[in-house]
Amino acid sequence: MWERLLKWDRDTFIYLNGLGIEQYDVFWSTVTQFTTWIPLFLLFIALFFLKFPKREALYRFLTVLGLAVFIALITHITKISVARLRPNNTEEINTLIRILKTPTDYSFFSGHASSSFSITMLVFLFLRQRVKWAILFFIWPLLFAMSRIYVGVHFPIDILVGMVVGLLSGWLFYAFYERFIALGSRSVHP
Repeated sequence: MWERLLKWDRDTFIYLNGLGIEQYDVFWSTVTQFTTWIPLFLLFIALFFLKFPKREALYRFLTVLGLAVFIALITHITKISVARLRPNNTEEINTLIRILKTPTDYSFFSGHASSSFSITMLVFLFLRQRVKWAILFFIWPLLFAMSRIYVGVHFPIDILVGMVVGLLSGWLFYAFYERFIALGSRSVHP
């Protein structure tokens, strides 16, 4: 069973990565960079301070930062513990695939997927009642995670697990905020 799953993962990766077209390489190489998304992060911060009182906005922002640290730690620990090679470092397939990036750390699970989906989930939950189009925030993690297959550095399972971990972590931090922080941030007037 496990071998069949890994074979499906490898074969699906090779197929999806092979769909890449050279004319889109610059697009996907740009999409996969964290720095490309800085304007979106600034939008998130601006929306917090536009839609909530200052103290509440600050607490929400700090909760997002706490989540970012948490997800980075859990992703790093998992990568070291599992020690799965990235596709670009896997000798049996790296001559069959398109490689646009060459990281040397481990693959499971995708930090791009876990971080982007966790932050987006938390920001969405914070803003969904105040920003009608907040669901559009999920375009970012979808593109960001898909780019990892295109540039040759993550298998589909790495991305799917990273996505699930991210969504659950975002929801967990939202529940934590509502349970322990929200009342205090709303009851104190600046």
